[in-house]
Amino acid sequence: MTILATTVLLIIAAMVAVFPLLVRIGFRAPRLIEQNSPEQYGLAFREVSIPTENDKHLFAWFVPPPVAGPAPAVAVLHGWGGNAEMMLPLAQPLHNAGYAVLLLDSRNHGRSDSDGFSSLPRFAEDLEHALDWLALQPDVEATRLAALGHSVGAAAALLVASRRRDLAAVASIAAFADPESMMRRFLAEHHVPYFPLGQPVLRYVQHAIGHRFSDIAPRHTIRQIRCPVLLIHGSDDVTVPVEDAMEIYARRSGNQVRLLILAGDHDSSREAERHADELIDFLDQAIGQKNAE
Repeated sequence: MTILATTVLLIIAAMVAVFPLLVRIGFRAPRLIEQNSPEQYGLAFREVSIPTENDKHLFAWFVPPPVAGPAPAVAVLHGWGGNAEMMLPLAQPLHNAGYAVLLLDSRNHGRSDSDGFSSLPRFAEDLEHALDWLALQPDVEATRLAALGHSVGAAAALLVASRRRDLAAVASIAAFADPESMMRRFLAEHHVPYFPLGQPVLRYVQHAIGHRFSDIAPRHTIRQIRCPVLLIHGSDDVTVPVEDAMEIYARRSGNQVRLLILAGDHDSSREAERHADELIDFLDQAIGQKNAE
């Protein structure tokens, strides 16, 4: 074998060896630590630690209902690189409407434990454990649970709802229709060509998370959800175009799914706060239906 051929093989071997590390670094979520708390909104709360997968723990704020329970409850999950503080604008209207509220940090986010890489399935795992924790609280009515998520947290809420039948409702803010399309947009924004680099990146990510994108995509999971769903999306969202919400809505399997398009961009939790009456009305109707079953 020539020196040139040996050198080429060594370069290829080195690239194969570092490829997984580069992908994980490239897609690593930034960690932002909370600077405020529900106290900023005049809400009583307590910090809690919730066990999740791999013997890790999630940081969360639990805001009890305004009146002694048991009361309906909402688990609230942030998006990629976010934290519980970013979802605080929704806590006060939910609390005022009589709900207990749990705002959690997914693994590798906020003050929750680190655990390798983050992914949509791992967000869903964390949300599942948060809902299970909520169901055990004495001031929460276990048969009246709802999940609310933003972006990847919204996609996780839809994935969780497609798997379990004990949820009364799901509210999705700015969910993408398909993880592959979302990642392809991300690669394009960072000038990574799909051929020859992007395609192996997406294949590796699917292998690493242990799921095909098509199986966990909201446009697929929406068809398996039986509880009421509210899809909220900003009309000016450039991170996840509003067409994604329309696609998810178009693939619904029944009339239990509602679509609410608001003015605003991807960070639309504050816009949703301004339309909290519509969110509360949706939850009240859905949880009332669940309670009557």
